[in-house]
Amino acid sequence: MPDPTVVLKGGRVVDATGERAADVLIGADGTIAAIGADLIAPRVLDAGGCIVAPGLVDLHSHLREPGQEDAETVESGSRCAALGGYTAVVAMPNTTPAIDSAAMVHEVRSLGATALCHVAVSGAITVGRAGEQLAPMAEMAALGVRIFTDDGTGVQDNRLMRRAMEYASGLGVRLAQHCEDSALAAGGHMHEGEWSSRLGIPGQPAEAEEVMVQRDISLARLTGASIHFQHLSTAGSVAMVRAAKAEGLDVTAEATPHHLALTHALCAGFDPVFKVNPPLRTDADVAAVVAGVLDGTIDAIATDHAPHVQEAKERPFDQAPPGMLGLETALGVAVTELSKQGDIDWVQLLALLSWQPAAIAGLAEHTGTLVEGRAAHLCVIDPTSVWAVDAAQSASLSRNTPWAGRRLTGRVRHTVLAGEPVVVDGEATR
Repeated sequence: MPDPTVVLKGGRVVDATGERAADVLIGADGTIAAIGADLIAPRVLDAGGCIVAPGLVDLHSHLREPGQEDAETVESGSRCAALGGYTAVVAMPNTTPAIDSAAMVHEVRSLGATALCHVAVSGAITVGRAGEQLAPMAEMAALGVRIFTDDGTGVQDNRLMRRAMEYASGLGVRLAQHCEDSALAAGGHMHEGEWSSRLGIPGQPAEAEEVMVQRDISLARLTGASIHFQHLSTAGSVAMVRAAKAEGLDVTAEATPHHLALTHALCAGFDPVFKVNPPLRTDADVAAVVAGVLDGTIDAIATDHAPHVQEAKERPFDQAPPGMLGLETALGVAVTELSKQGDIDWVQLLALLSWQPAAIAGLAEHTGTLVEGRAAHLCVIDPTSVWAVDAAQSASLSRNTPWAGRRLTGRVRHTVLAGEPVVVDGEATR
């Protein structure tokens, strides 16, 4: 056994195998050295009253670098992630330039080399995310990229998407789709419905999302490809994914914390902080997304962390960019909102936030089982901590959080990355 350096003391270990009271000992090599009672090490991190779990994994983070460093950098985004309990995030490719080549994969990976979490890179499906020509996915896959998406836009061309699925199947990688039919969504700035009519804001109908979900399910059936649906927001989308899974198709899906909790009625004040894509939907849609999370139709809760500089979010509603911060608040929002449905099953909740997204992204090192010899990617959660979100205290370079002033239950106390405590007592250590 490697010499111990840190022990997480007095907590309740929760992983894919269940729950048990145990200390977790971390060795000098950054792996778990032992799990058991009365373990000792030179450094003790108090986990009393807390849950000790595999680190959280986010399938959907916009780290903005390169090209939009005034809104976020890989370093600042990783700091948000670590404070939120994340030990890995998947960086979206809608940077400037897009991550659509081996050179860009190398660049973003180099930026993440000293980050406070593991920064996995997703590649674009098409060159420049323009939807016209397939990107060199084989080159990026050879570097270990396991998930590809044109996130921010959906691939509109049906034939091109079929070719992408066939190409991806041969490479053994997964495609992730931002489901939005650009013709149906054109000019829309919020959900098309009662509130868009009242406010006089052009809306996007639910069908703009749903027709692409249905198309990609059909193409997955045709090609046998693995497809992941990003940020599902409508009852119809959840129902179609549920049926596709029942059919045995290799489809997975994610939902965001804001689509579990917020509705289009919040746009009534014309505050662009509530402008997001896909837009906030109806109460019935929120209920359907929550039901999909609870019954396993939706495999992951993903943040869609989307920072924007203050001056951009202060523009009029129809001119402001869509997007919300999410990495520091996702756990608290998930706990707070899902607790309204009854007692939280922590194994199920952590599966949605940790090991299931890790499996979708192909991050084998971020396992859902804590055993000796595995990399010590861990988070320690105080499940009863009640805290108010203070936008001014965010580690992000941006402040566009919809949760400002809200009281949430459940907060990260410590985060450990490859054996290094990068967050201790709620504070980043570097």
